[in-house]
Amino acid sequence: MTQEPIRGRKADHINICLEERIAPDYCYWDDIRLMHNAMPEIDMDDIDLTADVLGKKLEFPFIVTAITGGFSGAKKINANIAEACAELGIGMGTGSERAGVTNIDPDSYSVIKDYDVPLVIGNVGAPQLVKQKSKDMFTSEMVGQARDLIDADYVAIHLNYLQEVVQPEGDTNGKGVRDAIRDLAREHRIIVKETGAGIDSFTAERLKGIGVHGIDIAGMGGTSFSAVEMYRAESIGDDVHAELGNTFFDWGIPSPVSLMEAKCSKLPLIASGGILDGAHVATAIAMGATAAGAAHAVLQEATESAEAVKNKLLLIKEELKVAMMLTGSANIKELSKARYVVLGETRDWFEGIKWTQKNI
Repeated sequence: MTQEPIRGRKADHINICLEERIAPDYCYWDDIRLMHNAMPEIDMDDIDLTADVLGKKLEFPFIVTAITGGFSGAKKINANIAEACAELGIGMGTGSERAGVTNIDPDSYSVIKDYDVPLVIGNVGAPQLVKQKSKDMFTSEMVGQARDLIDADYVAIHLNYLQEVVQPEGDTNGKGVRDAIRDLAREHRIIVKETGAGIDSFTAERLKGIGVHGIDIAGMGGTSFSAVEMYRAESIGDDVHAELGNTFFDWGIPSPVSLMEAKCSKLPLIASGGILDGAHVATAIAMGATAAGAAHAVLQEATESAEAVKNKLLLIKEELKVAMMLTGSANIKELSKARYVVLGETRDWFEGIKWTQKNI
């Protein structure tokens, strides 16, 4: 594998996410409104934010989800995130580890092992689990190497076909992915993660019962990797892929809708995709998520310092606590039963799904 193009692509992704508009203008999480409890009968100082997430106790149900790795600048980003997550007692995922496993800046990933993060999630691409034209498949042994590189508690198999079909050098073969995930789950602790387009009920059903430990729905509303690849294609004069990226900029299932769709799997669900604050985290828990996750929400801070990441995460934690107070939720279990209403475009999605199911 040629190292410089990989490093360049990884660096491009970070720079684009920092400098360009890479998310839809509409925030679907804002369509979900928690019902206010005017007489909560709890003391805010007594609220318990701790949660069991994938068998690990977190100080609040939040994961900084996959961002980067595989180029020199990624080491600082991952170190800053890992230090903050360890100090605050929350989870962390890493970017795709294919680069690290093939010896491209492996220390940009392994730096995570320097910190006591209570839940660490590795990352391997689903397209790399099946034969891709002239590329070798990612083997079970390599998945084990990805796990060991960061001492991961789980390895996330990321479903990023929207990105791959827009990426000029993308891997676009998809046949056999479910069987490959099933086979890996017999040997490794696996979760499945989308990357910004969401999980529908059909996919969630197909993941049930094959050994997967959880699903990160990563719905539409946060970073659009179609947009990211659009900017990359524009920069190299690839007009076809640039236009594909523009056409599919906001393709996918809105995150709150995807969360409800994936509940049929009966698996623990991580709600990510457009999570911006602690109120969104509270909403996701009320809708059935085990935890919420975000990446772009802390990316700028991660390029600065661990203290900046920590301060951003502390704000999210405090916002979550306030939302719990105002819904009368003394702990995460009670928050999971909080009442909410659905408005706006998200409600239109729910109504559209109901109409479609009724009329098929």
